[in-house]
Amino acid sequence: MDRNSAITAIKGIGAKTKEVFEKTGVYTVGDILLRFPRTYIQYPAARSFPMTEPPAEGTFCALRAAVSRTPATRQGRMPVTVLNIGGTIDAVQLIWYRMPYIRSSLEVGKQYVFYGKIIKKGGRLVMEQPAVYKPEQYEAIELCFLPVYPLSAGLTNNLMIKTMRQALADDELFSDYLPAGVRREHALCEYNYAMKQIHFPDSMDTLITARRRLVFDEFFLFIMGLQYQKAKQQRPKNPFPAARDGFAERLAQKLPYELTGAQQAALEDILQDMSGPSAMQRLIQGDVGSGKTILAFLAMAVVSHNGFQSAIMAPTEVLARQHYETYCGLCGKFGLDVAIILLTGSMTQKQKKDAYARILSHPDAMVIGTHALIQEKTVFSNLALVITDEQHRFGVKQRDAFSEKGAAPHILVMSATPIPRTLAIILYGDLDISVVNEVPAKRLPVKNCVVNTGYREKAYAFLKKQADLGHQAYVICPLVEASEAAEAENVTDYAKRLNEVFGGSVSVGLLHGRMKSGEKNGIMERFARNRIQVLVSTTVVEVGVNVPNATVMMIENADRFGLAQLHQLRGRVGRGEAQSYCIMINTSDSKTAQERLEILNRSNDGFYIASEDLKMRGPGDFFGIRQSGDLAFSLADVYQDAGVLQEAAEEVKRILSEDPELAQEEHASLRAEMERFMENRLQKMSL
Repeated sequence: MDRNSAITAIKGIGAKTKEVFEKTGVYTVGDILLRFPRTYIQYPAARSFPMTEPPAEGTFCALRAAVSRTPATRQGRMPVTVLNIGGTIDAVQLIWYRMPYIRSSLEVGKQYVFYGKIIKKGGRLVMEQPAVYKPEQYEAIELCFLPVYPLSAGLTNNLMIKTMRQALADDELFSDYLPAGVRREHALCEYNYAMKQIHFPDSMDTLITARRRLVFDEFFLFIMGLQYQKAKQQRPKNPFPAARDGFAERLAQKLPYELTGAQQAALEDILQDMSGPSAMQRLIQGDVGSGKTILAFLAMAVVSHNGFQSAIMAPTEVLARQHYETYCGLCGKFGLDVAIILLTGSMTQKQKKDAYARILSHPDAMVIGTHALIQEKTVFSNLALVITDEQHRFGVKQRDAFSEKGAAPHILVMSATPIPRTLAIILYGDLDISVVNEVPAKRLPVKNCVVNTGYREKAYAFLKKQADLGHQAYVICPLVEASEAAEAENVTDYAKRLNEVFGGSVSVGLLHGRMKSGEKNGIMERFARNRIQVLVSTTVVEVGVNVPNATVMMIENADRFGLAQLHQLRGRVGRGEAQSYCIMINTSDSKTAQERLEILNRSNDGFYIASEDLKMRGPGDFFGIRQSGDLAFSLADVYQDAGVLQEAAEEVKRILSEDPELAQEEHASLRAEMERFMENRLQKMSL
């Protein structure tokens, strides 16, 4: 049996189980071993009675005790079986629901180990639905790490564990493609050892060692595949050359403000690309509020000036409509006679039909829309530039489908995701990168504060004061409505509360994702026109909304949000010339939560925030954020494992500089592994 053997080569896998595995994309022994655990259970040492101190509430523990009497079972709609163990001081009540057979399976006088979570009910310690082991059974798993796998219909964790053990029985299942020198240089363990330890680790140290090797492999093979293919691929020739006649520079001079140095450099990159011999493929990476939108407009204006079409795709209708209004205003200000066409999913069939016709009849149009732009009915006549706004909100397929709407158009993607430049260069290996890391000169930095719930009354008074000065505010809550499952503020009740607090003197609006598109657009339009002074909303406002008059961002339960999301929300204020503020209400007693929020309190720099977040999470956070789209790794995390990512990138650079074709004998297995890895990724992305 080897990694390419059919899954049925594993003992115990018959035709029926084979079908279940194949539905999840598992066909071979190698496929199943790449289904890594999502977490682990470490069974603690069993505790015996009497105990010096009772087990702590909320902990999982194993209790060894003799059954002194037959458990009692209460019959009814739901049978409940109860057994008391321990003495008067350390007593624990065991409860099983809908398991009456437990009564006959436990013999009086015999010892068992009961494993489960300790909770408190009615002042006594209780363990509900405990697993039952004979002492020798528990000794076999005591202190071991047992994997817990992601499951689908027809699969159980026990089946996964049994299958993995069978597959890993072969000591040399894999040949290690990494040269021994590379493993020594980066302190990486051997591949077979890593696979065994990631599934069934002997200790936390061996788990860390195994994970580091497999994370290195994922980054290494991914970057190697990108760079290898990039070197072989020729960028398409530029079918839409833009003249360098100073048009963009003249428009920029008419703006009511001066472009920052970073904006000017990025604009120059764009103009050089669009006038060069090859089609542009560029990423504009800029922090919130850094002015990416005006760069997109100038690029599209240049394309129209040269007689071609351009299109920008936004992730939400609110943002698409805002771009449309901004572009209409700018074209009016600059005296540009250009057709600006909006296309969104919520438009009526008549409106869509009219948009389709205008796109075909205006060869120099600026088209603005949402996912509707990549629908089959949308046909462009002369598409020279496609722009994807908020790149992290779209998958690879969507980006590709957009670019395929034209014949090798220029591609510009914009992202506010604060990835350090070195990581961006690695991860967006197919794109050239421009970084916009300055904010417009007239904008004052946002003033931040992290406070507890006792500050709310003062915060409400501050909102009222800002409204009286003619400014506006956002209040963000994590929930749409009250929930039994989570104790957190919700927009429905919060908006009512603020109406009561302000007594009608301040106009309060309500916004959340469950509303229909037309309703959401109407509310945002009223807020943009200052008809709503305080907008109580969920995080639907985090992407791109531009209301320069808004000066306060108040975030309830701020400890429940990620740092990147909090930074995006904060970016909705500070867009005008007035001083802006961000109030983060921390409802957690956790020291870690306070430390995280203090990162935002100290800085408005998204790149710094991302770096500090990385340091806080550290290598111990095994199963952190899973990236989406083209960054979907099985184990690796681009933030958490940034150090390993950098090492892998440097190793790829060294190897390809010495052997660009990977033709040397020592790199033969490396090339084969890279090709297999990239093929598997393509298959996953197509599922």
